[in-house]
Amino acid sequence: MGSELMDTREQITKKGAQAVIPRKRNSLKGNADMDWGLYRYRHLVENAIARLKQYRAIATRYDKLKRNYESMVAIACGYLWLPM
Repeated sequence: MGSELMDTREQITKKGAQAVIPRKRNSLKGNADMDWGLYRYRHLVENAIARLKQYRAIATRYDKLKRNYESMVAIACGYLWLPM
């Protein structure tokens, strides 16, 4: 499990992004290099994805074409953004 997570962190870094995955408390490396400010906002992204998955067409991806699927996601995001 630990080596798989290290591979994931390395892949994220190679793509030019910053991994916001905290290490275990008993880790030898520690979390000194962790950006806790960015970690606080991570839940917003996770919650947005969870709300998008409530729409069946997005969760199961009925559309064949990528552009149609992206359009459906954009419509769902707009629908979620509008106040009810």
